[in-house]
Amino acid sequence: MATVVLVIHLFIAIALVGVILIQRSEGGGLGIGGGTFGGLTSGRGAANLLTRTTAILAASFIVTSLTLAILAGNATRAPIILEQPATTAPTPAPAPQQEAPGVPSAPVAQ
Repeated sequence: MATVVLVIHLFIAIALVGVILIQRSEGGGLGIGGGTFGGLTSGRGAANLLTRTTAILAASFIVTSLTLAILAGNATRAPIILEQPATTAPTPAPAPQQEAPGVPSAPVAQ
């Protein structure tokens, strides 16, 4: 499921970049060309069509982004050790045997 949404997301992203690059620049700095589409539509009609297409693609991009985020959040995660039920505690290793200290003797004067 996530793979299908990811592929759709990539196609939408590529189409969005293409539609944005086709639009005429209003700043004039990088406005190369900017004519109509072969005379099929007027300049105003092409602008409205590109604006609508950009808005639809942008909304689709946001929806697929949210869908991918939700799918990634619901993916199985590695279990956290604190959430696992307690198992029997391992028996500690026996402590090494220490000899009991001897009874101290009184010092002998020589």
